[in-house]
Amino acid sequence: MSEEIKTPATNTAAPAAAAKTERPARPYMAKKRFESRRKVCKVCAEKIDNVDYKNFQFVKSFTMESGKILSRRITGTCAKHQRQITKAVKRDRNLAILPYSLPKK
Repeated sequence: MSEEIKTPATNTAAPAAAAKTERPARPYMAKKRFESRRKVCKVCAEKIDNVDYKNFQFVKSFTMESGKILSRRITGTCAKHQRQITKAVKRDRNLAILPYSLPKK
């Protein structure tokens, strides 16, 4: 027993620390900003000359559930067609085709 083989003690923390120092530092990468698609005018895309108030399904797609008219920023319509949509919605409301607002519950 006098000839015991001595093995060096292995330290589990040392290799992990060495691995952290061996890794090269990552270069700073800025986060990419979210780029949304450019909105296209729905009326121009369908090549509609004038927005007709009688086509209430189409006109209704530019209003909220509460009855408010959606803005150009949200729908993506051009200024010319947004004015026509506004007139059509107001006519539909006046003729009771579209509601002014939904009843409160």
